Amino acid sequence: MATTKISGKELRQLGYPEGKVIGIAMKVLEDKYKGKSKKHKLELLERVIKSPEFYLKHDSLAPVAKSLIIKTEHNENVELNKNRLDYQIYGAEGIEPGAINQMEIAMKLPVTKAGALMPDAHQGYGLPIGGVLATDNAVIPYAVGVDIGCRMCMTLYDIQPEFIEQNSLKLKKMLVDNTRFGNEVFKRPADHEVLERNDFNEINILKSLKDRAYSQIGSSGGGNHFVEFGIGEITDMDNEWQLPPGKYLAVLSHSGSRGLGANVARHYTRLAMDKCRLPREAQHLAWLGLDTEDGVEYWNAMNLAGDYASACHHQIHNRLSAKLGEKPLMMVENHHNFAWKELDSDGNEVIVHRKGATPAGKGVLGIIPGSMTSPGFIVRGKGMEASLNSASHGAGRVMSRRKAKETLSQKEVDNHLKKAGIELIGSGLDEAPMVYKDIHQVMAYQTELVDVLGTFTPRIVRMCGDKRFGEVD
Repeated sequence: MATTKISGKELRQLGYPEGKVIGIAMKVLEDKYKGKSKKHKLELLERVIKSPEFYLKHDSLAPVAKSLIIKTEHNENVELNKNRLDYQIYGAEGIEPGAINQMEIAMKLPVTKAGALMPDAHQGYGLPIGGVLATDNAVIPYAVGVDIGCRMCMTLYDIQPEFIEQNSLKLKKMLVDNTRFGNEVFKRPADHEVLERNDFNEINILKSLKDRAYSQIGSSGGGNHFVEFGIGEITDMDNEWQLPPGKYLAVLSHSGSRGLGANVARHYTRLAMDKCRLPREAQHLAWLGLDTEDGVEYWNAMNLAGDYASACHHQIHNRLSAKLGEKPLMMVENHHNFAWKELDSDGNEVIVHRKGATPAGKGVLGIIPGSMTSPGFIVRGKGMEASLNSASHGAGRVMSRRKAKETLSQKEVDNHLKKAGIELIGSGLDEAPMVYKDIHQVMAYQTELVDVLGTFTPRIVRMCGDKRFGEVD
């Protein structure tokens, strides 16, 4: 009787690389395809190696596909430096010990060149949120973050602020009809040139994500992501848009790269942790060298995710601009959860990771939001070397999501919002204004990092999580 068992040699002839992928493939065949013909098994595995990205969610073959995409050769154990590099902390008294401890560990990485901790910092995974880290020719996926390229975007319109109060119901419907959050997407997504990028055809992990990226474009994530109508006020006469000081109708949005960025982050984090084996306390800070194929792949995928996030915001603002019947007077946007190639004070190239931190190089514009009931600030960076040309990306949390749900009541939050004159569509207790630091104190800690050009005060806020409003396209 002819054997149906597949040998390692036969797998190598199909193109399977040496290493654990062969063992994984043979185990899958034994567990899931016992009794099937040898021809059937070989044809199956040949299809997987030709297009592993299409089998990442397959009930039986996903482990084989993942091991083909996540190559595991050249693994190495890496030790931390005994002593950490010095770094600047802004607003240290308002930062939890867990975040500082994470930054201390990051400053011991052999690839670390410099770092800084922003006043909105709090504990995360790997690098703390609010952490800025400069490395030598290495990119750390978890120092970028899961929501790659998450950003703020604001537009101002030549409409008096009184328009908000006079047209509250109309504006609420405008937000409901023209924004989507979480799992909700548009039935007819608008196309965008970012979806035609070659990266979708050249990088394995991206091939399987293009359809999802198309379906989610123009939408926002859950959690702390939002789209708001509010009052934008220009307070500095010397502004880049040559707008007269005063108050304007404004739209502010906060969201990132959706499922595209999250899957890229997870994939390359696993790959980095497999190849760069750090001590347990630092394992989420594993890096990929930018002189390696994997590092270059991640860099390109990260930049694509950042551009995709920007495209989502632009579609949101274009939809609302069309409904308002007005072209914006200005747009300002900035992103965090990203890595940039920049020069240090000696003129050497470093990779600057800003995980929940805003770029604030000299003359760089951005917006730093507060909470639903506190203002955001339109800023211009001062280019402070000690902060690695960075500032906070918001107010920062003082209460975890779990603690918020355990300690806050809906009535308490509703009263707080009503007192502040905020109309809220969606959101849960974990995003209540009380879970955030005082934005005014955070801004006071970083006066040497940014100049304030104006403010944004929320009035009508749309977030994820409210099914009371019907939605149409």
